[in-house]
Amino acid sequence: MMITVLGILLHMSLQVSAVEMFEGQSILLFCEFQTFELDRPTVKWSRSDLSPPIVHQLQEEGDQLKDQNQIYTGRTSMTTDALETGDLSLKLTNLQTSDTGTYSCTVRNVKGEWRVRDEELLVKELFPSWAKALLVLFVLVLTVAAGIILYCFRHRLRQELKVEMQEEKMVEVLSGEECVLLPCKMVGHLPKDVKVKWVDAGNRMVHVYQNGSDQSEEQDQLYRNRTKVKKDLRKTGDFSLTLRHPTYEDNNVYTCSVHSWLRNIQMMKQVQLEVKIQQVVVDSGAESVLLPWRTKVHLEGNGKVEWRDRENEVVHVYQNGSVQPGEQGLYYRNRTEMNEDPLNTGDLSLTLKYPEVSDGYTCRVYSSDGEILLEKQIELEVKDHEVEVEDGVESVLLPFKEILELLAGDRVEWKRYDPEPPIKVHVYQIGSDHPGERSRLYRNRTIMDVDLLKTGDLSLTLRCPTKRDSGDYQCVVLRKEKILRVKYFSLKVKVQQVKVESGIQSVLLPCRTKVHLPEDAIVEWKDRDDNIVHVYEDGSDQPTEQNPAYRSRTKMEEDLLKTGDLSLTLRCPEFSDDYTCRVYSSDGEILMEKQVQLHVKDHEVEVEDGVESVLLPFKETLELLAGDRVEWKRYEPEPVRNVHVYQNGSVQTTDQDQFYRTRTIMDSDLLQTGDLSLTLTWPTKRDSGKYGCKVLRQQKVLKKKWFHLKVKPGTVQIQVQPEDIRTSRSGELIPLMVNQSV
Repeated sequence: MMITVLGILLHMSLQVSAVEMFEGQSILLFCEFQTFELDRPTVKWSRSDLSPPIVHQLQEEGDQLKDQNQIYTGRTSMTTDALETGDLSLKLTNLQTSDTGTYSCTVRNVKGEWRVRDEELLVKELFPSWAKALLVLFVLVLTVAAGIILYCFRHRLRQELKVEMQEEKMVEVLSGEECVLLPCKMVGHLPKDVKVKWVDAGNRMVHVYQNGSDQSEEQDQLYRNRTKVKKDLRKTGDFSLTLRHPTYEDNNVYTCSVHSWLRNIQMMKQVQLEVKIQQVVVDSGAESVLLPWRTKVHLEGNGKVEWRDRENEVVHVYQNGSVQPGEQGLYYRNRTEMNEDPLNTGDLSLTLKYPEVSDGYTCRVYSSDGEILLEKQIELEVKDHEVEVEDGVESVLLPFKEILELLAGDRVEWKRYDPEPPIKVHVYQIGSDHPGERSRLYRNRTIMDVDLLKTGDLSLTLRCPTKRDSGDYQCVVLRKEKILRVKYFSLKVKVQQVKVESGIQSVLLPCRTKVHLPEDAIVEWKDRDDNIVHVYEDGSDQPTEQNPAYRSRTKMEEDLLKTGDLSLTLRCPEFSDDYTCRVYSSDGEILMEKQVQLHVKDHEVEVEDGVESVLLPFKETLELLAGDRVEWKRYEPEPVRNVHVYQNGSVQTTDQDQFYRTRTIMDSDLLQTGDLSLTLTWPTKRDSGKYGCKVLRQQKVLKKKWFHLKVKPGTVQIQVQPEDIRTSRSGELIPLMVNQSV
């Protein structure tokens, strides 16, 4: 009777089954358990005969395969919602004979472990050993036979043709050269009807040679009249291709193939051609730039030289012994120049006056019947004049001196065109400034030389530069609405950075100036949201003008207008923010401005899941009173939760979120020790997030500190051997407790 009962209990508590499969197949090992009723469960499939024994492991965070036996890598999977549904079945793919064994499905959490199911798997070979041996022998015989046939064929072929194979070659040439050679050579006897083909990577026919002559009708239009091979190539074995007038568009991989009478490819070689474009760099505002090109090729005196830009606009034309300005684009008229008689001297260089923007330029030389004889490309880069300055300086200079003789009616415009929208910074015309035309942002902040028509100094002085002034500027000189000169600038105003740890007592936002400030000046600090942080006026602070969040938290030095020290001390900084200090005259004019970026760094704490506790440290030197309130909260992820609340000498458990009850500890004597640290027991991944501790006195925040807690997935150590359910006296699953002694 006892044996029968024991057998029934064993069947109820541990399911054991056996299944046979063939290698290469997939199998689903079945296992079910109500894991959704457990706190932070872990499912483990294992084989006790392996080391390590782990086949697959799953936690709430997902698969945990760090300790997986490598023979199962990439072959195991469980459903993503297994812990929610209780379906803990394991899918095992691409079965191998080594997968034969007993697989155990085990569930555990911090309170114990349950061995749910054992399943025995037998994986058989798809083919018996004798069949595999026969197949290997057959393949071996077939391989040897194919090798003999191939050897005989190649031996016969080499009697006709000895091939000299070379590695793929890279050929570089500068745009504007008369031609480039793509090499291809071989040695050996060549039949009379040998065919040589050159094709590019797009399979376009570049050149064809057959029956002793070129086959131009087979060429792609792009390469006609531009390619050439040697006439006696059958004797020399030199199939190299000459490509005339290489340009950037000719960058390609070219393949040379030689065909015998069998029409089989006897040799193939690839050549990569890189046509480089000459780079010319010049600073914005330069009087002129030379786009160089000199050639030794003999050119016809009645030919034509033409320069064009990237938009195909005509830049310059030389024909019939003189410049042809009527063919020029309006933008380039009176701005280009070439040396005399360029076709005879071979100097086809172009001088471009007052280069303004980066562009690509192409020069072509045509014969009298329109055939392109030469071509060259040049890339021009016009660099902006870069000016960098720190926020808070008195002024910055954008320098521009012009040797061009200016007339009384000429107009000088300074604009900031990036970021958009473009705005006018300063306008000068008819001997004076025009403040009404400039943007309000720059009024009373820009200065130019009053005698600029004589000095040619078009430089701009910008007072009190701030981060908002960063961007791209241009200065344009116009005469009767025609642009004479343009110069570009890139201005970068750097903002001072101040970094502090969360919970620090105070931070100094520095602002010092050597500028003489009037006694009736007003000093004002504001944050990013335009909230007033601090105001100094009429010789004293003005706390009534402060935003409530900053009251009693700011301080400035005495007699600051005389010392020039406008720095602000901010107590208990809580958040990162941008702060701006402005000094106004009595009539509201901004005399100076400075920005400071404050970075308040959260205190970072990192711990592994499964540790007994974690400490968020916070020690306060501030004298605390009996009625003061200490609040610990978790702010991220939302919703905000009350972690721990201390007031009137005890923990306020009614204010505490249920998720943290019985899991938090603070110093019982914190009013005397000032130790506001929080101990959080049994931290899990769900506890990760942003925490804050506030000290309040009559609902007023005295101190605040921020923390970032990261709980990394870890391994829970079970210190007891799991009791085999098969020896249990009842059909119930008995959990194994952590730290339980046996």
